[in-house]
Amino acid sequence: MAGSSAASFSWRLSAPCSSASCSSGRTMGGVGVEAPLNLLNIKPNYSFEFDFEVNFDKDQNRLWMNRNWHTSVYWVGLYMLVVFGGQAYMAQRPAFKLTRPLQAWNVLLSVFSVVGACRTIPELIHVLREFGFFHSVCNNSYIEYDRVSGFWTWMFVLSKVPELGDTVFIILRKKELIFLHWYHHITVLMFSWYFYQQHIAPARWYVVMNYVVHSLMYSYFALRSFRVRMPRWIGVCITSLQIGQMLMGAYVTGLGFFTNKRGAASCAISERTALLAMFMYLSYFILFALFFYGAYLKPKRKVAAKAD
Repeated sequence: MAGSSAASFSWRLSAPCSSASCSSGRTMGGVGVEAPLNLLNIKPNYSFEFDFEVNFDKDQNRLWMNRNWHTSVYWVGLYMLVVFGGQAYMAQRPAFKLTRPLQAWNVLLSVFSVVGACRTIPELIHVLREFGFFHSVCNNSYIEYDRVSGFWTWMFVLSKVPELGDTVFIILRKKELIFLHWYHHITVLMFSWYFYQQHIAPARWYVVMNYVVHSLMYSYFALRSFRVRMPRWIGVCITSLQIGQMLMGAYVTGLGFFTNKRGAASCAISERTALLAMFMYLSYFILFALFFYGAYLKPKRKVAAKAD
C-alpha cells in the first residue's frame, strides 16, 4: 500500500524527537508551532505500571509490523471467505443459539476495552493539560516516550484480528450482516496495522476513542446477551458516539495533514497516511449516519393486516 518514499517520509516524521526539538501544542495564528518540551513531564504519573507495560519494546514491535503488516491482507482474505462462504453454508441450515459463547465473548471484549481505555485516557488528558491540543494531534510522544500508552496501542492494533469473531457469531446465528459491519472490520484491521509502522501522532486519538466507544458498545451487547432489557435511548447514544468518533477522527487527521501542507510546523503523519485515514473516517461517518437514520429516524412502514 505504501511506497518506499512514503514509508521513509513517515518514518522520519515519526522518529523520536530529541530534548531540544520536541514540540508542544502551542498555537500562533491558528497553526501549531514548536516549543521545547520537558521530557521529565512527557507522560502522566501512573499510580502503578505492570511489568508487561514497563518491559514493552516499541521498536521491536514496530520492526515486526514493518516486516509483517501485509499479514493483515491475508486475514482480510480469510475473513471475506468466512463472510460470504459462511452465509452460503448457513442458508439452508438452522441458526445456532450460541448463548453462552456469545455472553463470554462480549464480556471478554468489554473488559478488554475498559482496561484499554483506563490505561490510555490518562496520557491523552495529561498531554492536553500540559502541552495542548496541537501536541495531542501532532506529537507521537504517546508511543515514543510512554510505555503504558505504547503497550495498549499495540494491544489495540493486535485486537483487530480477534474482533473479526463478531461476524462469526452473526453468521452462525443467522442475524442480518450489513455492509457497514464487515467493511468497518476489514478497513480498521488493515489501516491499524499500516499506521502502526509509522507511529503516527493522530493515532493517540484513534486508540482512545475506539477503546472508550467499544467499552460502552460491548458492555451493551453483553447485557443484551444476558437478556437484560436495554432502553432504546442507550442504543441511540452509542451510535451517536460512534458518529462523533468518526468526525473527530477525520478532524484530527485533517489538522495533521494541513499543518504539514502549510509548513508552519511538522506533524507526525505522512500525506498518504493522512489521506487514507480521512477517507476511512469520512466513509465511516456516512455509513454510520445512514445506519442511524434507518434504525432510529426513518418512519416504519405499516403493514396492512390480511383479511380473514
